[in-house]
Amino acid sequence: MKFGLDRLLENPELRRPLAGRRVALLAHPASVTGDLVHALDALAALPDLELAAAFGPQHGLRGDKQDNMIESPDFTDPVHGIPVFSLYGEVRRPTAVMLDGIDVLLVDLQDLGCRIYTFITTLRYVLEEAANHGKAVWILDRPNPAGRPVEGLSLRPGWESFVGAAPLPMRHGLTLGELALWFVKTLRLDVDVQVVAMDGWSPAQPPGYGWPLGERVWVNPSPNAPNLWMARCYAGTVLLEGTTLSEGRGTTRPLELFGAPDLEPGRLVGEMRALAPAWLEGCRLRTCWFEPTFHKHAGTLCGGLHIHVEDGAYDHATFRPWRLQALAFKALRRLRPDYPLWRDFAYEYEYDRLAIDLINGSELLRRWVDDPESAPADLEALAAPDEHAWEEEREAVRLYR
Repeated sequence: MKFGLDRLLENPELRRPLAGRRVALLAHPASVTGDLVHALDALAALPDLELAAAFGPQHGLRGDKQDNMIESPDFTDPVHGIPVFSLYGEVRRPTAVMLDGIDVLLVDLQDLGCRIYTFITTLRYVLEEAANHGKAVWILDRPNPAGRPVEGLSLRPGWESFVGAAPLPMRHGLTLGELALWFVKTLRLDVDVQVVAMDGWSPAQPPGYGWPLGERVWVNPSPNAPNLWMARCYAGTVLLEGTTLSEGRGTTRPLELFGAPDLEPGRLVGEMRALAPAWLEGCRLRTCWFEPTFHKHAGTLCGGLHIHVEDGAYDHATFRPWRLQALAFKALRRLRPDYPLWRDFAYEYEYDRLAIDLINGSELLRRWVDDPESAPADLEALAAPDEHAWEEEREAVRLYR
C-alpha cells in the first residue's frame, strides 16, 4: 500500500496544483516515506516544490520532548534553512505571522486513532486558522493503526480542551484525512482542504487491522508510542494518565501495562473477571512486576497487569480497551473503596478540572467508578448510544470502504 506522502512524491500530476505556491509542512518523526526518508527532506528534494517553512506539533518536529507540558521552541532547520514553527510552545495555533509566508500547508501526521492524541486538536486549530487567513490545507493521509472500531463516551459540551478537540468518542475509527473532512463539515469552515488519500488501506485485514504490519516500519509518532500494540491499547490505557497508577512510562512497554507499588494484580484481575468477563475479551492479561526509571513511582517496584494484543489471542472485533481500563478502575474501587485513584495535578495546562475528566470529556466515567451502586451495565448504557450515533455520523466522511 502507499501512504499519502508516497503518492504525492511519486506523482507529479498530484503535485501540479502546488506549482508556484509557497508550501509548508506540519510533521513529526513518523512522517517518513516507505524508504524511511523524512517528509521534510523528501519534499525539499523535489525540483517543482517550494518548501518555505515547517511546523511541529506536541513533542516537536523531531520528537525530542519526552513528556506532556514540555514545550518546543521555534528554530531554523540547519539543513534546509527554513523556519520551523512550534505549535506546542508559545502558541498552539499557527499565527498570522507564521502563515504569512506560505500558501499551502501539508499535514503529514501519524495519528493513533484516539480522541485524546493532541495531533487531532492541532489539526482542528490548523484548519480554523487556515480558514481565517485564506490558506489551503492538504492532508497526506496515513493509516489509523487502531482500525475502524468505535468505543467510548463522546466528549460532552463544555469539556473541550487540548486533549479533547470535539465531540468524538475516545476511539473514533477515522484517518486524519477523514477527520479533517469531518471538522470542515461540522465546524462549517470555509477552507480549501484536499486529502491525498492512501492506496490500498485495508483496515479489516489481518494481522495488522489498520496498520500494514510487515510492510511498513513503525516509527514512534510520540516518544511513548513505540509499537502497534500500544496503539491498540491506547484508547484505554491513556485513562491512566489521570490516575495515580503508572501507565508504564519509564519502562520499555509504556501504555501497554499499568500498576502501582500497592496494587495486588492477582486480586484485581479476579475482580475484573467477576464483574464483566466480556470486557476482557480479545486480549490476554498477564500479571507482572516492573520498576519505572522515570515518571510515576520511579525506582519503585510495582505490581500490575500487562495487556497483550500481539499474538493469536488478539481479536480485533471484540477487544475493547476503554471498557477494559474502566473495569480495572471499578474493580480497584470495589476492592479498596478509599484508594487514592484520581490524580489531582495540572494536565495540559488545565488547573481547575481533574485530569481523568478532561481525558474522558466529562465526569461520567469517574462518577461511575466512584458510585458503589453502579454496575458495568450502567456504563454500557451510557457509552453504547454514543458509539452507535458516531458510527452513523462518520459515514459521511469515510474515504476507504
